[in-house]
Amino acid sequence: MLWNAHAGHLWRRFTIHLRREIAKRAGLTQRALADHARVSFAKVAEFQKRGAVHFHAVIRLDGPHGGSTTPPSWATAELLTDAIHTAAQRTHITGPTIDSRTHTLTFGRQTDVRTIRSTEFDGDTELTDQAVAGYIAKYATKGAEATTGALDRPLKFLAELGPLDISDHARRLIRTAWNLGARTNLEHLRLRAWAHMLGFRGHFSTKSRHYSTTLGALRDARAEWRRQQAGDHGPDGETTLVIAEWTYAGVGLSPAETWLSASLGQAEQTHRTTARETIRETSL
Repeated sequence: MLWNAHAGHLWRRFTIHLRREIAKRAGLTQRALADHARVSFAKVAEFQKRGAVHFHAVIRLDGPHGGSTTPPSWATAELLTDAIHTAAQRTHITGPTIDSRTHTLTFGRQTDVRTIRSTEFDGDTELTDQAVAGYIAKYATKGAEATTGALDRPLKFLAELGPLDISDHARRLIRTAWNLGARTNLEHLRLRAWAHMLGFRGHFSTKSRHYSTTLGALRDARAEWRRQQAGDHGPDGETTLVIAEWTYAGVGLSPAETWLSASLGQAEQTHRTTARETIRETSL
């Protein structure tokens, strides 16, 4: 749970170390590296069956202005691979102290780095850019609920776990996150709010700003496509399409909350019946 809660921060530290290692191998300072090359990445987070998060990432070394510029001659796949391995080994975070034990969080020893060969180049095409896109998309559709049998929504009460059909392993992981969330020194991790995600607070997919197009540009493109499909272009191509007007009426109890409410009501009824019997016997 502590690993998952710090995984996003650990990745950020890794990207810092990676730029340092690339600059060192190029004989440059970190500040000077920006004038020669730019590191870009896109990554997704996947839950293993044991419940721990690991990352799948595409890391690219471009020219100083990103993909539109040619990288320098020293920016080889071999240099980037070596820098990735070293940065992963040197990245660590000093975690919280629990029961007089200070936890240090690092990446594991399994780091698999393979060069992406575009179909536009001659030579080895074992791993193409199209294959990588499909590879990343596969993990983008997998969540904690699909891999570990955990939940796809936050918990309001730990008692909600009672009637849920989940594995014993997932149940223990969620309980552990919930119990750790009650510790004062771990409040900043918000483990109870993220217990359904086994403590992982990051987004399943992130990328550096200059890796590719932005999410805002994609939203604008989708909106424009929908306007064209509707045949409503409006003056100067600007229009607002109102589908309907909705009013929020409210929400009922979830299945878990219904079960909890019924259990508490039955317990209260039993308590009242016992109290009446006690008063009757006393009066007699």
